Amino acid sequence: MKRTGLSVLAAVVTAIGCIPCAAAERRAERVVVGSKGFTEGIVLGEILAATARHAGLEAVHRQALGGTQIVFKALERGEIDCYVEYSGTLTAEILRDEPVASAELLAQALAARGIAVGAELGFDNTYGLAMRRDMAERLGIRTIGDLAARSADPEVADLVFGFSDEFVQRTDGWPAVKAAYGLRQVPRVLDHALAYRGIDSGSLHVTDLYATDPEPQLHDLVLLADDRRAFREYRAMILHRADLAERAPGFVTALTSLAGTIDGSRMAAMNAAVRLEGRSEAAVAVDFLRDARGWDVAVAPADGLPRLAADLVRATGQHLLLVFVSLLAAIVVGVPAGIVAERMPALGRWILGLAGIIQTIPSMAVLVFMVPLLGLGWRPAALALFLYSLLPIVRGTASGLDSIPAHLREAALALGLTPWERLRLVELPMASRSILAGIKTAAVINVGTATIGGLIGAGGYGEAILSGIRLADPTRLMEGAVPAALLALGLQGAFDLLERWLVPAGLRTPRG
Repeated sequence: MKRTGLSVLAAVVTAIGCIPCAAAERRAERVVVGSKGFTEGIVLGEILAATARHAGLEAVHRQALGGTQIVFKALERGEIDCYVEYSGTLTAEILRDEPVASAELLAQALAARGIAVGAELGFDNTYGLAMRRDMAERLGIRTIGDLAARSADPEVADLVFGFSDEFVQRTDGWPAVKAAYGLRQVPRVLDHALAYRGIDSGSLHVTDLYATDPEPQLHDLVLLADDRRAFREYRAMILHRADLAERAPGFVTALTSLAGTIDGSRMAAMNAAVRLEGRSEAAVAVDFLRDARGWDVAVAPADGLPRLAADLVRATGQHLLLVFVSLLAAIVVGVPAGIVAERMPALGRWILGLAGIIQTIPSMAVLVFMVPLLGLGWRPAALALFLYSLLPIVRGTASGLDSIPAHLREAALALGLTPWERLRLVELPMASRSILAGIKTAAVINVGTATIGGLIGAGGYGEAILSGIRLADPTRLMEGAVPAALLALGLQGAFDLLERWLVPAGLRTPRG
């Protein structure tokens, strides 16, 4: 059994080590496109991916990778080959500590990172503040300056601001507006897609949006004029790896041909097709390339049972990989750590305390910390899940061993068993129910927590859940939430069966 376990662990480690090599071999044959976690970024990513397929390349779109820094760092490290960024984001957020006041300086700063500036697509997607039209007309607010000038008015002072996290944190977002207009409101921070629901319900009154958002028409919002020009220009431009011109010259040429093909109204119409009409980003991208460039690029069906079945099989495989790799590693580390914690109480307090501290760290914070170390994909997500699995396994092992009656230990000692024999033949079987309960708890927690892996390209059920939240599509959300719940229930049932096999009959959980 020990030899088999070591062989499995060695195989897993070897497979993980081979992943970069295999990826390096495939990079010459494919283009990896990235996109941020909002509809427009994904549509533009699909346009780039379809352009690569038109150029005769295999294209992989790692969509909805999260915020600006995650996607840019992925491009810098070579984990993706290209994505669409905005000029204001580059100068105010990504390269804010460097002199990039001109296009030449910007190109030089990016070239130093192995990145080239490609075509500008032709639209400016700047920030804006919006509120319901009926409320703005009733209060006489047409500009952000009006909002600031009437801040002492009780009705205006009671307005609730709700912004996306990125808008609140970025220097070119809420901090720039506060500095320019002297606004003192403390905004609520929430997902950008959910803010419109808050506006409709009346729990929010002012929110941030982008110039190409289609929701103002749907929700009858009015965009407040930026009369003091607090917001920068956000011209959409393609960034790609500098070496892409050598690896895929035809693709770079095709990207160049996209310059100036998308104006603001066209981008807003594509966003509306996805967010308001329910079309897939891939279908919208293919339609654009057919209309704008005359390219006939195939796209997989976006709806129906075939798509649902294919997505479910893929997501289940990715989710199981995250859960079982992290759980196996946690068992290998957590059970011995629990034994040490029970044998050496002073050290055990430190072990349990450290595991408890890890458990309290927000999962998003752990992911953000792991991505710079391990890159995008399943590995940082699996490592984060491994850390979250430790506490229940360590605690279950330590408490199970600690609950063994003293007379049974003395009997084993009287029989002349060595410490290893006592542990293997007496103590671990006696503690098996508690150990298995800790492992079961860790497994069920992992199934739910693994959904955050969708933010960094790890796949799994989180992709559908995040897509459902972004598009306010309950059906899409349930495509991820229901399988995750069923998987958690299935694992719990599997562990109940495993308990009947591993745990001695007299120690099993009583069944009512």
